[in-house]
Amino acid sequence: MRRFSVTSILAVASLLAATAWMCGCKSDAGKPAESSSAPVAAPPSSAAVADTRPVIVCFGDSITAGLGVDPEVNYPADLQHELDARGFHYRVANMGVSGETTKDGLARVAQVLARKPELVIVEFGGNDGLRGLPVEESQKNLLAIVTALRQSGAKVLLVAITLPQQYGPDYISRFEAIYPAVAKQAHVPLLGFAEFSKGLLSDSSNVQDDGIHPTASGDAIIARNMADTLTQILRK
Repeated sequence: MRRFSVTSILAVASLLAATAWMCGCKSDAGKPAESSSAPVAAPPSSAAVADTRPVIVCFGDSITAGLGVDPEVNYPADLQHELDARGFHYRVANMGVSGETTKDGLARVAQVLARKPELVIVEFGGNDGLRGLPVEESQKNLLAIVTALRQSGAKVLLVAITLPQQYGPDYISRFEAIYPAVAKQAHVPLLGFAEFSKGLLSDSSNVQDDGIHPTASGDAIIARNMADTLTQILRK
C-alpha cells in the first residue's frame, strides 16, 4: 500500500480548503449587495416651501376660534376660500381663543405682531359683555389693542358684537357704543354687527343651540360678509 508523507497530506488539505473558499465566493457573486443601513435624505417636499403671501390675522375669541365647529369650516378658514376665489393672494391666520376677554386679547397682541400681519381683524368684547364687565374697561382695552396694531403698520378692521336681550337695553346700548367710539378714536374701519351678521339669523340652523355661536353654515355667511368689506379695504 502506498504511503503518504505528512507533507503530502498537508498539501492536499490546503488545496481542498482553497477550492472550497473559491466555490463559496463564486456562489455569492450573483447575490445583490446588502443595502446600507444609513438613511437616505428625501427630496424636499413642496409643502416645506415657505408661504410668502401677506398675512391677514383673525384675532378674537370663540367666534373667531370656531367653537363647536371643525377647524376646516370656521369663519377664518372660509374667509381664506372667499379671498382665494376673489383673486386676493393673502394667507389667513386664525388667532382666536375661546373665552378670552379684551384684557386677554391685549396680553396677546405681541403674538399677533410676531406674525407681521398686513391686516388684523379684531373681534373681541363678547365675553366682557357676557360677564357684565364695566364697559369703560372693555373700551380701554379694545382701544389699546387696535392702537398697538396700528402703530406696527398693520391695517385693522374692527368687528362690532352685541349681546343677548336678557342683558337689558341700558347695558346693551352702552356696550354697543364701545365699537364706533374705538373705531373713531383709532381711525380704523368698523364692520357693524348688522353687516357682520347679515343673513345669519334668517335660519335657525346657522346658529348653535347656545344661541350665540355660528354653525358651519353660519360661519360661511360671516366669511362672505367679511370678504365683502375686506375687498374694499384691500383694494385701497
